[in-house]
Amino acid sequence: MAVYRIDGCQWNCYPGTTVLINKLGIKDQNELDAVEKQITLLRGIQAEQQMEFKNVDFDFYKGLHSLLFGDLYDWAGCLRTINISKKGTVFCDHSQLENVGTKKFERLEKLGFLCGMQEGSFFDELAELYHDMNMLHPFREGNGRTLRLFITLLVRNTGRDIDFAKCGSDIMMIAAVKAAEGDISVLRTVLSDIIT
Repeated sequence: MAVYRIDGCQWNCYPGTTVLINKLGIKDQNELDAVEKQITLLRGIQAEQQMEFKNVDFDFYKGLHSLLFGDLYDWAGCLRTINISKKGTVFCDHSQLENVGTKKFERLEKLGFLCGMQEGSFFDELAELYHDMNMLHPFREGNGRTLRLFITLLVRNTGRDIDFAKCGSDIMMIAAVKAAEGDISVLRTVLSDIIT
């Protein structure tokens, strides 16, 4: 689980812990992390192989989160109702999530979901979208995995391929932090290095 600063940090956690209440009744964080990793990996592979990239909007995005985390959490696919921050980065206020998320997907649709774009424009728009969705951080947990799955589906829909395994989590974290500080160039470079 990501380490967030959360308004009411024990929201939706077992009493006296920061372990999220889950459908499996797991109360040990290390065990929950391991099970969560296995389940979301399996669900992500299934989505990559079987999901059609159609009717793509903010509800589609929420559906990806539900698919990844629905075996574990009752709130999978639901927007967070608390404010969160991580390592000094403050994410979108929870009261604005639906509005901002809907607008991001409306813009993406107007851009034709990045299909047919020249390489330079494609990477500019993709890096901006990645950054915007990361700053939205619409869910209580699982934002990075949902974002990577969505970006994978989006990129493949343009006729390209992406392999996040070629990029270490540390460099992606650095790129995301730099983007939050106003420098999106590192994120653009990281994404261009893992897309063929």
